[in-house]
Amino acid sequence: MTLKHAANERGFTLMETMVALGVLAAGLLSTAQVMAFYLSMSSDAGWDLLARQKATEAIESVFTSRDTGKIPWAQIRNVAGESGSDGGIFLDGLRPLTIGGVDGLVNTADDGAVDGVVLPGPDGSLGTGDDVTKVLTNFQREIRITAVTGNPNLRRIKVIITYRAEQRSREFVIDTFISSFA
Repeated sequence: MTLKHAANERGFTLMETMVALGVLAAGLLSTAQVMAFYLSMSSDAGWDLLARQKATEAIESVFTSRDTGKIPWAQIRNVAGESGSDGGIFLDGLRPLTIGGVDGLVNTADDGAVDGVVLPGPDGSLGTGDDVTKVLTNFQREIRITAVTGNPNLRRIKVIITYRAEQRSREFVIDTFISSFA
């Protein structure tokens, strides 16, 4: 009785097994490669967050200067800008990521030293004596302020943060508008 069924049943051949193992190995290797890529990307997440924060701070400082009247509307422009002589206070082009100077604004002539970030030291706890300050020399910032055609009371602000993380160049951009009305 079992001999009759055994003759009709056939197992996998060695060749079929080898092909199946090859397909499985290729699938697993590609999955591992994708996982490695995303793990390396997630290791940059802290720097990505820092870039976003520094861009937001730059935008907020421009809005605060307008709201407090610290600088007049006519000076909320780049020094050279679109015309080559816009007459504003914001320096043109990529600049080191410095802290604001006396005027409290970044990317102006009175900026201070290159900004830094405090990281936990060997004990892994922030706020202890072994904390490490990393100067952000791998970061640069540009603030572009351009006129909006047909509306003298509206300008476009674009903040670009470029930085290197894990041997890759990265960029974060915030684009918004500011009006002369506080």
